[in-house]
Amino acid sequence: MADFVSGFWNVYVMGLVALSLLFCVFILASNMTQREEGPVQLHGHVWDETIAEYNNPLPKWWLYLAWATVIFSIGYLVVFPGFGNRQGIFQWSAIGQYESEVAKAEERYAPIFNKYLEQDLLTVAADPEANAMGQRMFLTYCAQCHGSAAQGAKGFPNLTDDEWLHGGEPDTVKTTILGGRMGVMPPFGPALGAEGVKDVANYVRSLSGLASDSLRAQRGQELFAQNCVACHGAEGKGNQALGAPDLTNKSWLYGSSEATIIETVTNGRVNQMPAFKEFLGDAKVHLLAAYVLSLNKK
Repeated sequence: MADFVSGFWNVYVMGLVALSLLFCVFILASNMTQREEGPVQLHGHVWDETIAEYNNPLPKWWLYLAWATVIFSIGYLVVFPGFGNRQGIFQWSAIGQYESEVAKAEERYAPIFNKYLEQDLLTVAADPEANAMGQRMFLTYCAQCHGSAAQGAKGFPNLTDDEWLHGGEPDTVKTTILGGRMGVMPPFGPALGAEGVKDVANYVRSLSGLASDSLRAQRGQELFAQNCVACHGAEGKGNQALGAPDLTNKSWLYGSSEATIIETVTNGRVNQMPAFKEFLGDAKVHLLAAYVLSLNKK
């Protein structure tokens, strides 16, 4: 309510609320009639041939309950937000309540998180209690992309193997979670053409021992040297400083089929992992990084 972009909407909401309450009062007041002596008259409305509506006043208990509801509504608008951008005498807001609950949670749990923050990542990774806490955070914040078992999905890395785009050292893993990562492969379709892309795709497949057309792979090797070595290296082993994947292993982020590699080379790829530093803070990221490190049992 406090975020109205103009004064018009404040007045509009206040008017709508006031009219609604006045309408309720009018309906209730107009039904505060006394029961007349003698036989009750019919309204003249008949349904299904035999169902008729009598002109009986509403029960007293119903009217009193309705009046209590209206009075409660007015009292609510006095103490809580609801009448335009007025916050009420309690000055309550959803943001304020959220911040209060976060502060209480921080006061309660911060000592636990900070205890692990003072420890080496590998030490924390070997702690079962810390791993249980890290797993809960992983399932909350990371499983949507990497899966509940952390084995990844198309476009999202498997965190349980030895293949790391940016490196699997403890500090590197923590840096990745804190600051996020942006991976960009430019499209080469316009530069290489359809046939050139297919040649490069066959050469790339040959680097990891996959079936390929030897003639196309031979032509693709020259194109690879001209266009791809800056990121993937002369031998196709990648560059962790850039996040460029190793093309000589069995780990493929999007798949190793010829059609998929052709799609990747033609259109490029853009991947982004969000940064969690501002949202989780150093202590929680420390636990999360330790859990990720514990997943690699090799």
